[in-house]
Amino acid sequence: MGKQELFESSPIRAFDAATNGGLKAGELGLVTAKKGLGKTSVLVQFGMDTLLNGQQLVHVSFDQHSSNVITWYDGIFTEISKKKTIAADTKEQILRNRTILNFNQDNVNLEKVVATLNALKAGGIAVAGVVIDGVDFSKVDESSIETVASYAKATKAKVWISSTAEGDSLEDSAPKAVLPYFNAVVHLSSKGSTTMLDILKFGKEKNVASTLKLDSKTLLITNK
Repeated sequence: MGKQELFESSPIRAFDAATNGGLKAGELGLVTAKKGLGKTSVLVQFGMDTLLNGQQLVHVSFDQHSSNVITWYDGIFTEISKKKTIAADTKEQILRNRTILNFNQDNVNLEKVVATLNALKAGGIAVAGVVIDGVDFSKVDESSIETVASYAKATKAKVWISSTAEGDSLEDSAPKAVLPYFNAVVHLSSKGSTTMLDILKFGKEKNVASTLKLDSKTLLITNK
């Protein structure tokens, strides 16, 4: 099994099926949840999907050390490739397209993150996907999100951001002024022993019906 077969078996295919193709190039998405429900796992799955498609990914973390991020990718790759026969160097080939950046949001704002991304582009790295984990919206204004959205549109990159949200509604996900910049908003909510992946917004639709959830053992997105 090669990279294409792994891409086709990625858990993001379930998300794509529920959203008529998923996030498009040049669009901005948001993943929210209460702490500890699996935001990073979902974000890493979106990031891994870019890598499985043979494209360059930048993972920006505001709240985890690089070693923890690497552990997440190793774990997600293991679960996706489990019970599949792959070449010994496939994982290395996939992950060599990943760049991890670790910042403190008190010192580095989103404008500086975009400046770094543009510097990578100028250096010859054709970034197709960006995930930004642990954004604190209390430290972000509308112009910052606009800068990220403009970067995504200009470079045709898919950009996913994660943030903690205590409530389960779209209005709880982010400040009202920045919600229009997000083409997709997904929220993890606890329903008994199950963690559901609720699609609060996708394009012009709100509260899109789906059966998406996180597998309780692997934390992979599934519709089963």
